[in-house]
Amino acid sequence: MSAAAPLAPSTPVSWRFMLPYTLATLAMWMAFNAPGQVLIGQQLITLDEANKEANLALILGVGALISLLANPIFGALSDRARGTLGRRRPYLIGGALAATAGLLLLGVGGSVPVLVAGWGLTQLALNAYQAALTAVIPDRVPPSQRATVSGLAGLSQVLGTILGVGLTGLLPVMLARYALLGALLLLAMLGFVLTSRDPQAPTTPPAPLSLAGFLSPLRHRDFALAWLTRGLVTLGYALGTTYLLYFLRDRVGLKDPAAGVFQANLAAGGALLLTVMLGGVLSDRLGRRKVFVIGSTVVIAAGLLTLALLPTWPGTLAAAALMGAGFGVYLAVDVALITEVLPSAHDSARDLGVINVALTLPQTFAPALCALFVTSLGGYTPLFLVAAVITLVSAALVQGIRGVK
Repeated sequence: MSAAAPLAPSTPVSWRFMLPYTLATLAMWMAFNAPGQVLIGQQLITLDEANKEANLALILGVGALISLLANPIFGALSDRARGTLGRRRPYLIGGALAATAGLLLLGVGGSVPVLVAGWGLTQLALNAYQAALTAVIPDRVPPSQRATVSGLAGLSQVLGTILGVGLTGLLPVMLARYALLGALLLLAMLGFVLTSRDPQAPTTPPAPLSLAGFLSPLRHRDFALAWLTRGLVTLGYALGTTYLLYFLRDRVGLKDPAAGVFQANLAAGGALLLTVMLGGVLSDRLGRRKVFVIGSTVVIAAGLLTLALLPTWPGTLAAAALMGAGFGVYLAVDVALITEVLPSAHDSARDLGVINVALTLPQTFAPALCALFVTSLGGYTPLFLVAAVITLVSAALVQGIRGVK
């Protein structure tokens, strides 16, 4: 039983909470994923095709490094907010506004330094938004519904890529593509803020901010293992998808690799639709987490192996479907597992921010690793094989978490 359990909410949430929360999450992932997977890559092909891999690694790496610091810091700040707007609302509102400014800067970016600045601002702001939004789950959702709500959030992550890439692809001007992402983010944020209450802060204030405080959750064994396993899965997934645009263009030979990314995400999203809510609901009803996390991780690894062994367009679609099916269950159940091993109810956003470091840290160096494999270490096949092995190691480590079934 986690330390947060005595203060966990007990009132079930309804669709009046779930729908705005899902839309707010969906818009966030559209703003994260459409630029990172397609738009920035397209801009770099136009700006400097010969150095596109290195430049993409630089831009995404800087953004991930900013995320590494921003998420736990903004989470801790929101835990300590005591203003009239509440703990989470200021960071949802400010994050959405600043992220829109960053997206617009990306849209006018005519050079690599401008793209670095635009993506850095976007990542900083979206991590403030994400830190507050993720903390809403332990704030508002009882443990018996957390895998279900997390499943909706996981569905939003994949659908965010599909819709972000698909909708922006309909617009001919790059600035208009980024402006659309910003507008949808603002609308979704307003929809959630205006319809959802911000829970009252605990009467006992959290400890002052300190480096020791940020590191303290990792002294709890189950939390540390949850952090490590999420980091490994994220690294494996990032190694398999970060250079998908260039893989389809240069290895598979597609004439329209951006359309290929969109179709691959459709395949992943379709498979995820079949598994994300089913996995979340079953996990809640059975009261079991680890078996679902382990099984889903193995399926993700199978998708990465398919990319390595079948570097063709049909193989890519099959791999995308496998990864989507596995990732759907993983996103739903792993978040629920994490909320049950949080060391402190008073610092839930900070601790979830530390967990999110496991999402951003791999993304800090994944682009550079991808570039190294593609240019110097044998290409895409060894890259995807290493990604699969890393993911399987994560599955083995999940069994060591003791505080959940």
